[in-house]
Amino acid sequence: MKKLIDFDGLFDEKLAEYMQINAGKYTEKQWEALIPKLYRQFGDTFIPKAGATPKQYYAEMSDAELAETLAAHVREGVPPSDFLCRELEGRGCPDELVSLLGERDPELLTIAVNLVGGNAKGIPGYFAILAREDADEDVAEAVCEQLKSNADGAKEFALDFYRRGIRPELMLEILSRTTGKDDEVFAILLRAFRESGEEMPMRASYLAAFGDARALPSLLETIDRDDVNFLEYQELKYAIEALGGEYTKVRDFSNDPYFLEIASQQAGAVDILHPKKTDA
Repeated sequence: MKKLIDFDGLFDEKLAEYMQINAGKYTEKQWEALIPKLYRQFGDTFIPKAGATPKQYYAEMSDAELAETLAAHVREGVPPSDFLCRELEGRGCPDELVSLLGERDPELLTIAVNLVGGNAKGIPGYFAILAREDADEDVAEAVCEQLKSNADGAKEFALDFYRRGIRPELMLEILSRTTGKDDEVFAILLRAFRESGEEMPMRASYLAAFGDARALPSLLETIDRDDVNFLEYQELKYAIEALGGEYTKVRDFSNDPYFLEIASQQAGAVDILHPKKTDA
């Protein structure tokens, strides 16, 4: 493996010199627009320490070397540059990148998950992460986001995990994004909604995301209950309308604590934006 080079650190040094030379030449907003362009130019700049440009340095590596280099960067506390990540991303999700999903370091896993994305190659590794009892929760959430982007590919894994009681709420979220309108998936989502307690608003959103109008009777029956609070009412109404339904009954939430809190926050925002004038 080639030596680790902190290309971002080298860029920061060059940028500091450039900003000092051009002090006062650009406004803050102009600098914000210019810096990304300078970074891209840096990618094609020959770096004597590397014996190549940053882009060339990684382009010459094999898939295995790239994955090994990424892992080494994280383990040794050297920030991996965007040039390394983009080169890995451009290789079309090589197996060596997918193998990093078996690592335990949350930082490395987060980077690997973002690079693998919704590629079907990563699905088994993603569910292996979710099966770990000690899995980092932020990593699990990142995995769930990627699985939602390829929910149809993840469906059978998600159904298996749900049946076995493994991370059921995340499985419901993933299943709600499937597009095949599978009857078993619909039955699971509907049953989970009917049996929900505090999770009702979220599970109503799953039915809205799934998009099957057969859920309307249950949603309409639930929204009409007297014990529905304002937050639940809002999510239920959204789900009903998302599925092509309508709920027009006027409800009084003037004593609902959630309604009062939201109204108070909105009133405060108005006061900040339009403060009352006082006599001098």
